[in-house]
Amino acid sequence: MHIHPTREAAVAWFTSAGDGPVTMLNLLRFREIADYTASPELAPADPISGEAAYDLYVKAAGPIITAAGSELIFMGKGGAALIGPSDERWDRVLLVRHPNREAFRAFSEQPDYLAILGHRSAALADSRLFPLTVD
Repeated sequence: MHIHPTREAAVAWFTSAGDGPVTMLNLLRFREIADYTASPELAPADPISGEAAYDLYVKAAGPIITAAGSELIFMGKGGAALIGPSDERWDRVLLVRHPNREAFRAFSEQPDYLAILGHRSAALADSRLFPLTVD
């Protein structure tokens, strides 16, 4: 299960060369029922699906993404891989473009963003985040 970057991965990426635009490829697998154990203050009154919890996250994160100069450029349903392990599937795929690494860092460290991050954690059973850059 991979929900958040490790400290080592984050340090390596933020200190590597490159300052151009970066597009984050998000591969997401939802929990059947969202788990708000780590963020009970965000939990809805009644249990909701992981997908519904992620939708709350996207709604709250949208203005924060825009304020950082970034944009959600694609969000769609996932599924099984055409090329890849036959047992691997992703429920949703997102592409979020950031002007540069610093813009991504500023976005991800915003207090308003950190306050809603629990929706994402509650929603996900597993995820992958690939930073994509142009050569």
